[in-house]
Amino acid sequence: MSLTMSLTTSGTARDGGADASAAATVIVHRIRLLDGVDPERFESWVRDVDYAACPRLPGVVAFAVHRVTDAGAASSGEYFEIIEVTDRTEFERDMRSDTFRGLVAEFEKMATVVAELTGDRVGSGYRAR
Repeated sequence: MSLTMSLTTSGTARDGGADASAAATVIVHRIRLLDGVDPERFESWVRDVDYAACPRLPGVVAFAVHRVTDAGAASSGEYFEIIEVTDRTEFERDMRSDTFRGLVAEFEKMATVVAELTGDRVGSGYRAR
């Protein structure tokens, strides 16, 4: 999980119900691997370390890293991550934790965030059940 500096949020629900979905702030990072970094090394770290750390970050509701599959992108090591948080203060506290700082230190050895979007979901959205 990369370092996020700008956040907005509306609400603090954490029960996973409709209010939590509607209140969620979503952060999207476009990621590019550093020159010489093997994509499998990065993806293995994401699966084994990054995802495993999420339960220790109370401000994170959901987190996933996606490999870009547009023509030409896979060979250039491009990804995007989606981080869903419900409370700005709690996530900012997470960002100061040893867990988060350790993730950032490892991430920065392999990749860089080249763009960031942050926004609040409009309504509860749609999710098939």
